[in-house]
Amino acid sequence: MQNTQESAPRTTPYYLEAGPFAARFNSLVGWLARHGVSLMGSAELSVRGRKSGVMQRIPVNPFRLDGEQYLVSARGHSQWVRNMRAAGGGELRVGRKVRRFTAVELPDDQKLAVLRGYLGKWGWEVEQYFQGVTAGSTDEELTAASPDHPVFRITVTS
Repeated sequence: MQNTQESAPRTTPYYLEAGPFAARFNSLVGWLARHGVSLMGSAELSVRGRKSGVMQRIPVNPFRLDGEQYLVSARGHSQWVRNMRAAGGGELRVGRKVRRFTAVELPDDQKLAVLRGYLGKWGWEVEQYFQGVTAGSTDEELTAASPDHPVFRITVTS
């Protein structure tokens, strides 16, 4: 008998909410970044809330590839992603160093190299959110996962 849940198309965008341990870890990483300590390149992202207008903060793992910098949402279509789409940019902070940037979301067919590189660097932390896809997965597997993981190319403006 076929499992209909597996073959049924998803009606809502993929998002995996942080559990209690991950939420505490994220709070710690964000606090460290705010106070000048970056763990392997992590930073605190601030992006204006699309409804509240208030700056929302979350720790992120910026990723650099071929001279460009990217933000990848490992957990999927999260609130920061929705806010980034509305705001078109934000700020990255490590201590007193604040870099303002604009952001352009990549279409799914341009994410392959970024996702592979991101998983190569940050996979130890984020692979559990990629539903079995790793840096060593085939191009087809990574491409199939790309709609679930928004990617933004960021350009620092100040």
